Amino acid sequence: MSMAYSLAEIKKILTECSVDKIPETIELFRDDTRTSVIKELEKANGRFKKYQDELARIYAISEYERKYGDYTYICGIDEVGRGPLAGPVVAGAVILPKNCDILYINDSKKLSEKKREELYDIIMEKAVATGIGYASVERIDEINILQATFEAMRDAISKLGVLPDILLNDAVTIPKVTIPQVPIIKGDAKSISIGAASIIAKVTRDRLMVDYDKVFPEYGFASNKGYGSSQHIEAIKKYGPCPIHRKTFIGNFI
Repeated sequence: MSMAYSLAEIKKILTECSVDKIPETIELFRDDTRTSVIKELEKANGRFKKYQDELARIYAISEYERKYGDYTYICGIDEVGRGPLAGPVVAGAVILPKNCDILYINDSKKLSEKKREELYDIIMEKAVATGIGYASVERIDEINILQATFEAMRDAISKLGVLPDILLNDAVTIPKVTIPQVPIIKGDAKSISIGAASIIAKVTRDRLMVDYDKVFPEYGFASNKGYGSSQHIEAIKKYGPCPIHRKTFIGNFI
């Protein structure tokens, strides 16, 4: 039967079928002996193998969500922006649905900007609840970056709209929070909830720094996101600090 299809038709069918349907679609053309078709079937099978590998990875990084599965609302918490010379610190809080089926969630630093943007939209659509918290440059300078980070995390939790039953945090225990907490070292790569929180925090902060770049174009915020690149440091030395620079971070450059 498969010989009745042209290579182009087979290629189109394999490309357009959903990845979970690839094995049964391959079977339709298994008796086709054309070398070009066999190559297309092998390519499709490779795509299915990558899909299986991703399912296994997602299962592995859902270990803590399974461990605390008796809790209804499991919230992942992470922050972005502790290290930059400019801009706020931003925290994300995400409660994902049970048995979350969003693929490719990972530590935001391990993802391309394009993939983070794609996942941001999916997470915001599918999550049970999300919250974004901020601590301003002024607050960072006033109380130090660690305490400001905790404030941003508490702010993110307060914006969820749903009270979490337990918090999975990337490495820290947040003071002044009565909800049970589980600090996980490198949690953004070990917990799907924390990974999701890192993604929405990263995308939010990056977008903010791109907007700041339009106001303060001398510093290259759109590309460096406030981090201490050589270009950024040279701009501080040349132009002096702008209102979103952290005074407690740039003492060596002015």
